[in-house]
Amino acid sequence: MASKGSISVNTENIFPIIKKFLYSDHDIFLRELVANAVDATQKLQKLASMGEFNGELGDLTIQVDVDKEAKTISITDRGLGMTEDEVEKYINQVAFSGATEFVEKFKDVDTSTIIGKFGLGFYSAFMVADNVDVITKSFKDEPAVKWECDGSTTYEITPSDKADRGTTIVLHVNEDSEEFVDEHRLRQILDRYSKFMPIPIQVGVDKRTEKEGEGDDAKDVEIVEPHIINKNEPLWTKDPKTLTDEDYLNFYKELYPMSEEPLFWIHLNVDYPFELTGILYFPKVSEDITPHKDKIQLYSRQVFITDNVEEIMPEFLRLMHGVIDSPDIPLNVSRSYLQSDANVKKISSYVTRKVGDRLSSLFKNDRENYEKKWESIGLFVKYGMMTDDKFFDKAKKFCLFENIDGKKFTLEEYKEHIASNQVDKDGKSVFLYASDQGTQDTYIQAAKKKGYDVLKMDTMIDNHFVSNTEHKFENVTMKRIDSDTVNNLIETDEKNESVLTEDETKNLVDIFKRALNNDKLEPKVEAMTADELPVMITKPEFMRRMEEMSAMQGGMGGMFGGFPGGDTVTINGNSELVGRILKEENTDAQDKLVKHAYDLAKLSQGNLKGADLTAFINRSLDII
Repeated sequence: MASKGSISVNTENIFPIIKKFLYSDHDIFLRELVANAVDATQKLQKLASMGEFNGELGDLTIQVDVDKEAKTISITDRGLGMTEDEVEKYINQVAFSGATEFVEKFKDVDTSTIIGKFGLGFYSAFMVADNVDVITKSFKDEPAVKWECDGSTTYEITPSDKADRGTTIVLHVNEDSEEFVDEHRLRQILDRYSKFMPIPIQVGVDKRTEKEGEGDDAKDVEIVEPHIINKNEPLWTKDPKTLTDEDYLNFYKELYPMSEEPLFWIHLNVDYPFELTGILYFPKVSEDITPHKDKIQLYSRQVFITDNVEEIMPEFLRLMHGVIDSPDIPLNVSRSYLQSDANVKKISSYVTRKVGDRLSSLFKNDRENYEKKWESIGLFVKYGMMTDDKFFDKAKKFCLFENIDGKKFTLEEYKEHIASNQVDKDGKSVFLYASDQGTQDTYIQAAKKKGYDVLKMDTMIDNHFVSNTEHKFENVTMKRIDSDTVNNLIETDEKNESVLTEDETKNLVDIFKRALNNDKLEPKVEAMTADELPVMITKPEFMRRMEEMSAMQGGMGGMFGGFPGGDTVTINGNSELVGRILKEENTDAQDKLVKHAYDLAKLSQGNLKGADLTAFINRSLDII
């Protein structure tokens, strides 16, 4: 006997509102309906394990079928099924009370939000269908029924001849959504959202031809096999003790077929104070970090939610690849929800801590291997230290500093390494570093002559790392090797004696100003050793950092425009060539020597180019 009814809601236009809010991700209707089918199947399995269902479970595969002529999509499970009373309760009352709450809460907000929380998963069917049928038979000994609704607030329930337990949902797809009446399209959607779900999902069949028999008796035989979306059990659900390195590497290839092998990985498994499983991989990271970002897939009970995890993971952890699965994050979460959710914040803190623990363990237990992988690990660690204070506190014990000879030190090891002659008058350890060994070789060699050690800081992230972290290191200051003359890199009370008088020093500055004829240059004279270059060009550490910050932030000329610009030109008062310049009485000859000394300084940095380089070559020929 048929029964009709009206769904009790506070608005007559519930479906248009649902469609409006869910339309941004309209392909998720399939994920929602399949997730419901999986849930119904797992609940039956649970009842069977508890002895509350004694029948045969049989084949539990969920079937997704397409009928192009009828323009229908059907999702069939062999799970719990529903009685007529349960259809009345769960389809007409529970889901629609959730729908009413949804409308009341979000009628004035133009944003997509949480579907599952409001019980709207089933009603996402109306995003693509004008009419929806639910044919269901409970595992209990009760008659099967058919529920029909045309997207209005009325429905009809009639008896059904369905003989097998479970539920079939039939979507009569509307004209705007006919793209979904396509088996290949549905496979694509399920491969994205449902390939790790715990119950087999079949979408059509695969056909192939094989030879049967031998010689003249051989014939082609068509082999038909079900196309199962989720063939593999998710690796993150398995006990890590049962897994090999090969298992982890194969899973990585499955997730990222075109990527290089990862460096190592972390298997996450926690059930208190929240549930979380997953596997995170450390990829081989190049200097350009952009292609490595946002490769973490977020799941809830093996149902894919998103690969946009910026609200869940700290920025530096988004360089990792892999999977996080937590039932504490509902399906179809909004960004505003993630930002405010307490569980999300706990997950972020937990993962950060586990990553720190893993790196610390690798460093302590296999330092040699850790050092070999430092090029990739280092970028990751430095990025984390710059952006996350809690990670910084842990990472400063396993962050490595590499010198130009290829030796690597922890922070404390390096302070000890340079303690004998790289401590300034204020008791600070001075870390000297080169950002480009090729163009800074003159400065590096001068430092080496004084017995100084020089670090290699030549990756894209290092400039920012120095500026962002130096103040956090206790009693450490960091200076680029070309930020000052070698005598002034480490401030001490010791000074070289000058061979020049005060008058000669003043005269020398005037000669250089006249010869160079550049208002931006302010020459100064220093007493360096006689074998150093006659002229050194440096840029003060503070000034260079300000300029780099300005460039990084798009100019900001107004903020930094007041700082004096230009390089510092330091004249070596003890140089033999400088002595010749002072003694030269011919002004033109004097100017030629000054320009030559200045160009030698530029040449040592690789900055002598174009017309200046041509002039230098011609002048060199004249001098020769």
